[in-house]
Amino acid sequence: MEKGYIQIYTGNGKGKTTAAFGLAIRAALSGKKVFIGQFVKNMKYNETKIENYLDNIVIKQLGTGCYINREPSAEDIKANIQGLEECKELLLNGEYDLVILDEINIALYFKLFSIQDVIEILKNKKYETEVVLTGRYAPEELIEIADLVTEMTEIKHYYSQGVLSRYGIDH
Repeated sequence: MEKGYIQIYTGNGKGKTTAAFGLAIRAALSGKKVFIGQFVKNMKYNETKIENYLDNIVIKQLGTGCYINREPSAEDIKANIQGLEECKELLLNGEYDLVILDEINIALYFKLFSIQDVIEILKNKKYETEVVLTGRYAPEELIEIADLVTEMTEIKHYYSQGVLSRYGIDH
């Protein structure tokens, strides 16, 4: 039985979710079962369409929308706590080979649930389940227990030149 590692993709640069979805495709094409839980997002971005093409990928949006520029509501908090509980069950029962907790670091940054709860879940996950946590502001406590941490650093971005999100490239 091969060990499943804990990976974190963080930083202020573009590409964290994209890297996680790339790993999901690689895992799915090798026959692994993949679950992607998205904590902040509730829009059906183009990447969420991959579950229509690969039967062994399940994507569930666990949040109520982006609250980067506003205070999270009680509904946001409730949805994210319920989402964490659902992901906890999947990590404990080993139903999936790879579980991606997309934007969980943002949910932690906004204190929608406790870092201790997430650490407890990760410490008790099935041995062979790989887990990826994405989002800016990865807390030091998660970085310490992770096996792999990648920080995406923005050096230059066309957004600063007024180019908005492009269909099929950025979303």
